[in-house]
Amino acid sequence: IVARSGQPPEPRSKRVWHDAPDGGATFRSADGGWIYVSNSELDGSRGGAGALRFAADGTIIDCYPILQGTTRNCAGGPTPWGTWLSCEEHEHGQVWECDPEGRRAAKLRPALGTFVHEAVAVDARRGHVYLTEDATDGLWYRYVPLAGSGGPMSLEMGRLEAAQVDDTGRVRWLRIHDPFARSRAMRHQVPGVTRFRGGEGIWCANDRVWFTTKGDDRVWLYDIERERLGVLYDARRASNPLLTGVDNCTLAPNGDLLVAEDGGDLQIVAVRPDGSVLPVLQVPGHRASELTGVAFDPSGRRLYFSSQRGTTGRNSGGMTFEVSGPFATA
Repeated sequence: IVARSGQPPEPRSKRVWHDAPDGGATFRSADGGWIYVSNSELDGSRGGAGALRFAADGTIIDCYPILQGTTRNCAGGPTPWGTWLSCEEHEHGQVWECDPEGRRAAKLRPALGTFVHEAVAVDARRGHVYLTEDATDGLWYRYVPLAGSGGPMSLEMGRLEAAQVDDTGRVRWLRIHDPFARSRAMRHQVPGVTRFRGGEGIWCANDRVWFTTKGDDRVWLYDIERERLGVLYDARRASNPLLTGVDNCTLAPNGDLLVAEDGGDLQIVAVRPDGSVLPVLQVPGHRASELTGVAFDPSGRRLYFSSQRGTTGRNSGGMTFEVSGPFATA
């Protein structure tokens, strides 16, 4: 256990770890160490995000906020340029771009839409951003930067689209004309879009996008080049429905997708490229909690995650863990 909600992670820290830790990621730091960033999924304006800073030898040397005063910061995602996109999970939710170092103030990114945000993943090759929506009739979105808006990776100005998937899995992207949801919720603006039952974690790498939907316990896989979407894992059709309560996810060094459970047996489960599943770890005694913020350190030798409400079942009972490898690399 590297951090507990309401307590300083290390003796010299004047700050305590936040309540209700949720989505997370890691970032390299210039001194050879790394930073683990984690959201705080609190209601009202008590949410935000915090960071744990690790020295090169793995010891914690600092704890500090990187975003404050926001609402229900659930998941999000790292960017290729080294920032954290923190997502608000409510009808008027938006995305905040945060500096893991905590030196620069977080920036609101309204071009990424106003909706029940869950998680984001950036296609480092094209600069496109994929976004999930945590609603029973939610959509799957893509943001495409506009030419002249600040570069191929700009979040300043772009086109928001929603996926329309046909019976063969081919994806067509339909334009969202009011990404600020001034008159209608974004998911109700465009007819013919495909509905997803509660979008959760998402990850992008090697011209592929993986994302999870909790309403039907599915893991989806999108081939960017072919523009094809399929179901990689479906608990209701699996011969071994080991994985349920699908939520946050990350890609392991060996190419497996690690999925954390919100419910189920409170496991982190590896989904192999062929769709088979393998349990990685389990947290007993945390029945009223969920596993969140699954992320590898930059070397791939340490795995971080949180139990959002720990053993108490309360937001103040959050616990953040580190699992040391080695982990498989092929």
